[in-house]
Amino acid sequence: MAKFVLNSVSINDRVTVKGNQWGLVYDGAITENVDGQVNIHPVSYLCNHVTVDANIYTPANYDPNKKYPALTVAHPNGGVKEQVAGLFAQKLAENGYIAIAADAAYQGNSGGEPRLTDKPAYRIEDVRGMADALSVFPGVDYTRLGAFGICGGGGYTLAAGQTDKRFKVIATLSAFNTGVVRRDGFCVSEANTIQARLTAASKAREKAVQGGEVEMSASIGDMTPEQIKNLPYDMYREGAEYYGLQYAHPKAGGIYPVSDLQELTAFDAAANMNLINVPLLMMAGSAADSLYLTEDAYAKATSEMDKELFLIKGAHHIQTYWVPKYVQQESDKLMDWLSTRL
Repeated sequence: MAKFVLNSVSINDRVTVKGNQWGLVYDGAITENVDGQVNIHPVSYLCNHVTVDANIYTPANYDPNKKYPALTVAHPNGGVKEQVAGLFAQKLAENGYIAIAADAAYQGNSGGEPRLTDKPAYRIEDVRGMADALSVFPGVDYTRLGAFGICGGGGYTLAAGQTDKRFKVIATLSAFNTGVVRRDGFCVSEANTIQARLTAASKAREKAVQGGEVEMSASIGDMTPEQIKNLPYDMYREGAEYYGLQYAHPKAGGIYPVSDLQELTAFDAAANMNLINVPLLMMAGSAADSLYLTEDAYAKATSEMDKELFLIKGAHHIQTYWVPKYVQQESDKLMDWLSTRL
């Protein structure tokens, strides 16, 4: 493997959103680097030949000559690093960890064409790439490296952790098994239409090969408020509000090329959970309609005895991203759990 190079990124290369120079949209986001406080270091690097854009968060009074435990933070499907991934990266830094939140390749401020590509192999490599970036960042104790992922980023973090033994702990929040949902539908609502959807994906791929436009999946952003209100699942209804209104970011897509369904359908983040042999924490809302995905992956983690399923009472999936009382519970649990394992 070629030498890994981490490059500094100018603030001018970022999109200013809500007055934040880094484009951060989560509650309590840092607005400037202040000596002695948590700081943000915008960086870029090549991952699988694509330029990835990331933020590395360092603790208060960070000293590059000292050693700190560090974690990767993978964002949800359709999200960007400036949303909930950045929120938890900042909270990790506030508690003494170095943390990296990166836009997935082909998404957000990262490079790659076609835009918004969402292929499991790429997303898994994104997690490994964040670990690579931390490995060359000053002050990182590479013997104390962990992985944390949210929603789709949680599923991909589980998949990465199954084979990447650099991670000494693995944690997820509202883990979402993208492949299973793309194949069977959310809550197994579309299992009987998979052949028709795969046929459409195959046609979309051929259309692009012949020079046609890249067909994209349907977007909640194209739905009317009434249509959103009538969606059958809390995760989708509340997701439309989170990504479209409360914490909207211009780089967050929420859609993917229809042809990606070919790869997504064959992916199952929980298929090899028995390969995880390090401490595992899986957090999810007790009232989340996506809870079954976390429970399935957790049950299949049969090789590691130090594992815990932590439920946030009354929380729905999207609410775990931003509702202050839930975020506080999740942050407290994560920091307490990490304190004796990393």
